[in-house]
Amino acid sequence: MSRSLNFNAFGVDIHTGQTTIGVWAPSSKEVRVHVENGDVIDLKEAGFGFWSANTEKIKDGTLYKVALDQESALPDPASRFQPQGVHGYSQAIDLSKHNWSDQQWHNLALEDYLIYELHVGTFTSDGTFDGVVGKLDHLIELGVNAIEIMPVAQFPGERNWGYDGVFPFAVQASYGGPRALQRLVDACHRKGIAVILDVVYNHVGPEGNYLESYGPFFTDKYHTPWGKAINVDDAYCDGVRQFILENMRMWFRDFHIDALRLDAVHAIKDYGAKHILAAMREQLDELSAVSGKPYYLIGECDLNDVRYITPVNEGGYGLHAQWIDEFHHALRVTVGEPRNGYYADFEPLIHLAKSFRDGYVYDGTYSPHRKKTFGNKASEASGSQFVVFSQNHDQIGNRMLGERSSALYSEGLQKVMATAVLASPYIPMLFMGEEYGEKKPFLYFVSHTDEELAEAVRKGRRAEFKDFHGEEDAPDPMAVATYEQSKLNWSALDESNHREIFTFYKRLIQLRKKYEAWHRLDRKHINVEVCSDSGVLLLNRWSDRESLFFYFNFSDKIQERKDHFLQYPSAKIFDTSDSRFFQNDFVIPSPPILHLAPQSASIYYQTSK
Repeated sequence: MSRSLNFNAFGVDIHTGQTTIGVWAPSSKEVRVHVENGDVIDLKEAGFGFWSANTEKIKDGTLYKVALDQESALPDPASRFQPQGVHGYSQAIDLSKHNWSDQQWHNLALEDYLIYELHVGTFTSDGTFDGVVGKLDHLIELGVNAIEIMPVAQFPGERNWGYDGVFPFAVQASYGGPRALQRLVDACHRKGIAVILDVVYNHVGPEGNYLESYGPFFTDKYHTPWGKAINVDDAYCDGVRQFILENMRMWFRDFHIDALRLDAVHAIKDYGAKHILAAMREQLDELSAVSGKPYYLIGECDLNDVRYITPVNEGGYGLHAQWIDEFHHALRVTVGEPRNGYYADFEPLIHLAKSFRDGYVYDGTYSPHRKKTFGNKASEASGSQFVVFSQNHDQIGNRMLGERSSALYSEGLQKVMATAVLASPYIPMLFMGEEYGEKKPFLYFVSHTDEELAEAVRKGRRAEFKDFHGEEDAPDPMAVATYEQSKLNWSALDESNHREIFTFYKRLIQLRKKYEAWHRLDRKHINVEVCSDSGVLLLNRWSDRESLFFYFNFSDKIQERKDHFLQYPSAKIFDTSDSRFFQNDFVIPSPPILHLAPQSASIYYQTSK
């Protein structure tokens, strides 16, 4: 691997018995490292705001802080580990010590990903990376092949979604720290599971954020809903951009991560000649060429702008894929979600059909909610460039009571929604617990140690939902009980109804993998019909060898259909209302007239003539 891809200008880098320390502090006149044992290391200017030193005084496990201009010593903003929390000493970690056993692992093609999003702290009772390892066989049985881990950058306390991280290079101590994350990734790869890590480059959390003490990491030119914008195009931005690029490289190189999910890329404001996302893609391609392994960048973006997923050499930003919230919104409205807030923009059935066909619902059309023409067309984008879901951490946790679909909809509609996600010509994503109908909520929780900040979060949460749920108050995000209430109840799988839901998901995923017309994310071979009067949507996907017909009956009545394809031999291969189809290879011939059960989805198979 070339020096440029292996070299770290930020933080403590341990290699071949020698330790290099790097700090970016462009306005400082003096930079020193204070080791816990009392040793002091003077850093020398290295140009462009960087300070560095080679030393033998810091080894694997050494605790240290950094002092600027004889001020109080602070944690290292590029610390690899914060075992004492966001205000404590940083700890040097030799990330090369892990004895990797994933040499035979080769990342999956992106179009083959079946993603399972999870939050480490609430996925298991102990809330650690090692706890996740203990549940990998469950995920293998389910049939998913990629986990998406919500952010693990060190945040204050032990309870947080992860989007308040303040040390981008440091793996959360309460989850087990960096070595435990390496163990998890290694275990996933041994079992054939890819690992996507959610990272945040658009803002930094409020507590324990020492970045501004070191340099102009933020800019006043732009603002985000979560605080100051990261400085990627203003004065001194070169150092900040390098900080981001080094962080990205670390995850792929030192932790063997397969893909990054980039939080809210629309909030990364960059009007420079080369957008930071394009720079990330170019450097990632270099890393991939050297390692011989494919890596991916998946963005969360609500702009409906195909430029984000257009290749860099075609004038785009080069993300491999992006989340499509509009598929979720259209699906939710179709099953009865009140059309309030951003849901007001979505028509039942019609907009779901459009998202099946076009990805973006608003692709250059007028958005009443936004009061402007919005989006552009993604006609040339492949299906593997979109990730869809019926629920995720945001769509559940940003509800006041954190209700999952299992608390909002009938079991029939839950199965219809799952079928819609897995039937789409896009990459499907499930949220932890969805696969067995978890009843416990996923609430918003934090554990700030700053009391004023904690109270501000409480007040903000109450104000956000003051017009909802009558006299009921929003759960206290600081309460341990709120966090504990969000942990999965794995014992539910011992109950027959939850086990049946799990069997349903398992079989649906098996069928998706089995049929070429289904698992190939071909957006050209797709047709969608809507019958608004009956509440039925028909999705037809085909290949040269076969054709699949997905019927979705969102109504609460039996619907009768007599379609053209029934004139030829075909078979019914799945029905969400009939548990016989949840077993392997249960198939029946198609009748001449279809009777679609209320709130159900059914699938018919036909060989191409």
